[in-house]
Amino acid sequence: MSPSIYETARLVSTARWLDGHQERLLYLLEQQRQDGSWGGPDGYALVPTLSVVEAFLVELSTGNRLRDRIHISLARGISWLRRKPGSIPDTIAAELIVPWLVEEINQHLDHRLNTPSQFNRIAPHRLREAARKGSTLPAKLWHSLEVLGADAALVPVRPVNGTVGGSAAATAAWLSGREGAGPDARSAIRHLDALQQRGGGPVPGVSPISVFERAWVVSALADGSIAIPTGLVESLHGALGEHGASAGAGLPTDSDDTAGVLYALAKAGRPASPASLWEYESTDHFQCFPGERTPSTSTNAHIMDALLLDTTEPPARRRAALTRIAAWLCGQQTPEGCWWDKWHASPYYATVCCALALHRTGGRRSAVGAAIRWVLDNQRPDGSWGRWTGTVEETAYAVQTLLATARTPTSPVVAEAAARGCAFLVRADRAEPANPPLWHDKDLYTPAAVVSAARLAALRMFARHPEAAAHRHRFPPCPRPRRAGTAVGRATR
Repeated sequence: MSPSIYETARLVSTARWLDGHQERLLYLLEQQRQDGSWGGPDGYALVPTLSVVEAFLVELSTGNRLRDRIHISLARGISWLRRKPGSIPDTIAAELIVPWLVEEINQHLDHRLNTPSQFNRIAPHRLREAARKGSTLPAKLWHSLEVLGADAALVPVRPVNGTVGGSAAATAAWLSGREGAGPDARSAIRHLDALQQRGGGPVPGVSPISVFERAWVVSALADGSIAIPTGLVESLHGALGEHGASAGAGLPTDSDDTAGVLYALAKAGRPASPASLWEYESTDHFQCFPGERTPSTSTNAHIMDALLLDTTEPPARRRAALTRIAAWLCGQQTPEGCWWDKWHASPYYATVCCALALHRTGGRRSAVGAAIRWVLDNQRPDGSWGRWTGTVEETAYAVQTLLATARTPTSPVVAEAAARGCAFLVRADRAEPANPPLWHDKDLYTPAAVVSAARLAALRMFARHPEAAAHRHRFPPCPRPRRAGTAVGRATR
């Protein structure tokens, strides 16, 4: 998992007692962009910038030896916030985090920041009132428990393996005022300490994501006809419960991870019943969890994949659900031919999920064809694909879209584009590029093993493709094998 600017700043603000505090400050100072913000482009900077600015305002009162650097950095960050940040993406709990942090920051400023008009300033207050009254909060809110401030300690939730809601920020907020008080608190402290040690101070966003990571890796490798270790498959079987699977410890179950696990198990030859998926069914699509604000295209594509491989549910029920989902997905496709999704910043992820799911049903060829044309139209001169710049992850998804949906024999245009994309993947592997964060949590993150698996699957698909041999000349010499201790060695062995 890549480090999270948002979560790291929350620990700076609320967990100064935790080892690695100085390293977290240095990390945040080094991550500031030229324009004064933190985080990604196109509106993705607002949440992490608010988090860092609030943390630095708190830190200035402590007399830290980095005070001068923090002061300069803080001034640049506040200046950026006073300008319009542009449209704000639908990242997790942004509707709660933004008004909450704006209010926290305004307690320190003479000239107050304005809350963006799309956010309800009252929402965090209502949650705090509910917590004070002892009301039960939805499990999906545990991941963002920090928005309750000191009232987070009132929420009747217990850490699972030391984590509250799979979030360092939520865990630290829950711990506030109870350090060392009882075995749950001590477990949470050990968990936070292990997280910061792993990252040398900074911490990741949603963590752990062991079930999500395994399901997506197994699915990608199986799609690329790569053998899956038995122990990995068994661990996914163990992750399924009465209501499906969650991404990892401390997180609630959801239909996306449930479908991902089911698909991975079916592809690995150990299918399980999809009965738990039906509780997420709505009129024309499936929800990720009850009461969600916005539906997910990739989640519905994953559910299609899982139902297509199932042999236990009544065929009529499965066919009806597949027909409804397919119609809904086609309605979500953009005029250009791609899809967008609430779990990922790049349309290449949603497009590969939706195009492959629709292709596997054997229908909706016009929607799949539009997706292929969109992918072909957006290839970069160096053979890569990407929303902001060419990346390994997005290029792998584009190659998979072309090869897994292509007719036989594949058109020369598609084969040529896939070959250029795979040549980029080989060159990029030799250069060992950083994989920019593209996945949605409270800010963007990179699940490294998932990206590695997507790249391997794309290369394997191309190597096994009938028209691949005609394009071997595009590939540079294969790199020498890495030592097992390298990052790629760990991810692929």
